[in-house]
This record gives sequence, C-alpha cells and structure tokens, in this order.
Amino acid sequence: MLFDLRGRGRRRTVQVVYIGLAAVFLLGFVGFGVGGGFGSGGIFDVFTKNEGSGGVSHSGEVKKFEKLAVAQPNNVSAWEKLVNAQLHEAGGEAYVTLAGGVTSKGRQLYSQIDQAWSHYIALNPPKPNVALAKNILRIYGEEGLNRPASAVQVLQLIVAAEPKSAVYYRFLAEYAYKAKNTRIGDLAAAKAVSLAPADQQKRLKTELAALKKYPNGEPAIATTNGKTYTVSPNGKGGYTSTVPSSTSPSGNTTSK
Repeated sequence: MLFDLRGRGRRRTVQVVYIGLAAVFLLGFVGFGVGGGFGSGGIFDVFTKNEGSGGVSHSGEVKKFEKLAVAQPNNVSAWEKLVNAQLHEAGGEAYVTLAGGVTSKGRQLYSQIDQAWSHYIALNPPKPNVALAKNILRIYGEEGLNRPASAVQVLQLIVAAEPKSAVYYRFLAEYAYKAKNTRIGDLAAAKAVSLAPADQQKRLKTELAALKKYPNGEPAIATTNGKTYTVSPNGKGGYTSTVPSSTSPSGNTTSK
C-alpha cells in the first residue's frame, strides 16, 4: 500500500506526492483568484498588468531611475524607465485601497508620475512607448488626478500609433468632451464610428452623442424642502446642483 509508511522509500514517495498536490492546489486557487489577493483575474492577471501588487515594492527601482534621470535629464530611456517603475510602485498596498481607489499617498505618487511622464514626452522620443501611454491613462482618469485634458494628449499619442483602433478613438472622444474640447471630440467620435463594425455604429453614435451632451453623466432631479433641483455629476464623485426649478407639494427630499 502506498500509505504504509513503514518503508523508508514509501515515506519519501508520500512526501513527494503531497508536495506535488499542494503545488497544484496553490496554483489552482491563487491562479483563478480564489483567496490569493490578486483580484478577479488571479495570478495570471499579474502578468498582464503594469502595476505592483500586495507587498511587492518597486521603490528601489524608482530611486535608481530617479537618480539617473536627475543626473542625465536628456536621457529619454532613463525617464521612460522611471515612469515604468513608478507605475509598478503605484499598484502597491500603500497607494491603492482595498476597494480599488487611490490613497492620499497614491495621489502624491500619481503627481510624480505625471511630472516624469511630462518630462519624457517633452524630450520628443522618436518612438514614444505606446504600452506605457496606455498605462498612464489611469493616472489621469476620474479615480486618479481627474485631468481629462491630459488624458486627451495621451490618447492622441495612442491613436497616432494605432490609427485603426475604434476603442481608443472612442476614449479620445469621451475625454475630449470631458475636457470641453468639442472639436477634437467630434473628430474622434466620427472616426470611432467609422472604424466600428457596421452593426455597432448606430449604437456607438448614439452613445457618443449622449457623452457630448452630458460629458460627466446625465443630470438627475432632486427635491429638498419642497424645492426641485437639477443635479449633475461633477466628475469628482459628487454632484453640482442648479437653481431650484419648481416647488414640490411635499417637504421631503427625493431624487430620481
């Protein structure tokens, strides 16, 4: 019997079998996101994201490339590697909340990433790193620095490198409208629609028209103390209200 441990060789065999099974279960549970702390994508998602995770720190790399970039301010490669290291570091536990938001320390790092990226682009690299640009987008989104005009600049770089990407033209239109740059928004929207599959063009056109009209989300109606207000998302997780438009017979506060 395999589990008769009286023989020395059999004890060794059992140890090997259990170690092998433990490895299989660990890969299965963690790899598919069960209790591994890697999010819904599991361990396999780590290899597709340009960010740190858990207790992994990239501060050493950040300091290394910061020192190099300061010593060689015109070194394009140094700034590119600095931005990449900072983005990895920005995924660490000190910078991201359990809910996926950004901590105050994370926002400070985001500002440093913005400065490093701006310096990198100012050096006019002959072939800007498009993969890096795609990762930079989260820095300028609503959950980050909330700077749609900066996102527009990054997206223009991306679509220049990938001119047949309907997805990124759609993003360019969205952020251009958020930045109140209607001209770029309209051009990007038209391009996104033209590149989309024929059966999706009508829906995309309607969606982009709504984004143009309400770049921060459609307004809602709320009543407070018998007065009705129109409220719109302010792009920062809150709402902006207008002058009350009518009076409600009840004194309750409602919204819809």
